[in-house]
Amino acid sequence: MIDVATLSVIRRWALREQLSIREIARRTGLSRNTIRKYLRAGEAEPHYAKRVSPSKLDPFALKLSGWLKTEAGRSRKQRRTVKQIYADLQALGYTGSYNRVAAFVRLWQEQRLVAQQTTGRGTFVPLTFGPGEAFQFDWSEDWAVLAGVRTKLQVAHFKLSHSRAFYLRAYPLQTHEMLFDAHNHAFVVLGGVPRRGIYDNMRTAVDRVRRGKERDVNARFAAMVSHFLFEAEFCNPASGWEKGQVEKNVRDARHRLWQVVPPFPSLPDLNAWLEERCVALWHEIEHGKLAGTVADVWAEERAALMPVPRPFDGFVEHTKRVSPTCLVHFERNRYSVPAPYANRPVSLRVYADRLVVAAEGQIVCEHQRLIERNHHGAGQTVYDWRHYLAVLQRKPGALRNGAPFLELPAAFKRLQATLLKQPGGDREMVEVLALVLHHDEQAVLTAVEMALAAGVPTKTHVLNLLHRLVDGKVVGGPPLDTPQALMLRREPKANVERYDGLRAQIAGGRHAS
Repeated sequence: MIDVATLSVIRRWALREQLSIREIARRTGLSRNTIRKYLRAGEAEPHYAKRVSPSKLDPFALKLSGWLKTEAGRSRKQRRTVKQIYADLQALGYTGSYNRVAAFVRLWQEQRLVAQQTTGRGTFVPLTFGPGEAFQFDWSEDWAVLAGVRTKLQVAHFKLSHSRAFYLRAYPLQTHEMLFDAHNHAFVVLGGVPRRGIYDNMRTAVDRVRRGKERDVNARFAAMVSHFLFEAEFCNPASGWEKGQVEKNVRDARHRLWQVVPPFPSLPDLNAWLEERCVALWHEIEHGKLAGTVADVWAEERAALMPVPRPFDGFVEHTKRVSPTCLVHFERNRYSVPAPYANRPVSLRVYADRLVVAAEGQIVCEHQRLIERNHHGAGQTVYDWRHYLAVLQRKPGALRNGAPFLELPAAFKRLQATLLKQPGGDREMVEVLALVLHHDEQAVLTAVEMALAAGVPTKTHVLNLLHRLVDGKVVGGPPLDTPQALMLRREPKANVERYDGLRAQIAGGRHAS
């Protein structure tokens, strides 16, 4: 086998010194045909045929290529990882190594990029961020089993650009109130607020994309940015690589978290688990560019973050008119409002997990928010029976079939079943229920239970027991959390020596007779 040095000597003898092929063959010991071949090639380096080594992957190469072509046609969320493909090959009888499969996949992808002439699009400039400089945000869609039902979720992703500490929180929707709530929780877990936030042009932040970096930013989003005192930056349209860290985190989370997430009874339970898992993964994942784990670098970066202020009051406000049945409508569901506000406009403040009704600058009531994913259903109605007491005092007959009163406490229902059998029982029961407008509801319930236990389920007896409870005269009754009477900071003491001081104030020091 000829080497580069020998070829150089042969070319110099033949081309510069004009030696014959016969003479060169005699000097080198090579055949004349070999010398003639290399001289005709006109190249300065010898070329050898590539060595073909059989591989355990060869029988599965065609199958693997077909799988890769299929996976390339799927959405990024649904593609199998190389590890999953390797496990599937093992199930078919492949006994080789994972590295061989990974090398095959890389070569296949490179050849595919060349064929599509897209390699130029995948060229980027590496970025670097200082401690506390920036965080990146993005949404993703994932699935989890909640209360036995497979549910589609919108997941908010936060990632500190320097330490690469990340945080995930799941929501039913991608709305303003969900976005604000995610920021409130993320900054607490991440330990502070960076100087910049990097976003794409999502509708909850950007009303209109203008030329260059100019954006018409949503007013509520701008208020949140102003509250947390960071600068919001927006990527160019269709330029997700400008926030590539969080884009990668979205992809990695599907394998680290969502493929192993257990079922949960509710969304808050899932979010508690996600927070715990994110912090645990910080201690498991190596940073890559800096020494130590993500948790180690985050511990150093935390000092550069601005302390977290109070939570942003992230609600979205709607003006609603209360119906004659004391209900406001929102997202196909209905929520009760106190009767004095019927047929009047109110302000509905929508949070991620609750609804707050305000009127005339005062909070009127609050409900847990219901989110229905079924767009074809009639929705649900949430009642608070206390909201209808004003109507009930004028119309006591509505107590018998009133929908809001199906959710009365058990003690009230037992008393109602007894009183409604008596003449005028409707009005007496209404008067008992109306006691909660002026007294603690737990005290009224206790008085009703004591009246039922004593076998005297009447309004008069309930009132008597309630007054005794409020005055603290019931012995052996259940403990009540009622306000106590005013107490002196300095209790008076019996001290007769004080009167001796009065003797000097009396003329002649005489005792009073």
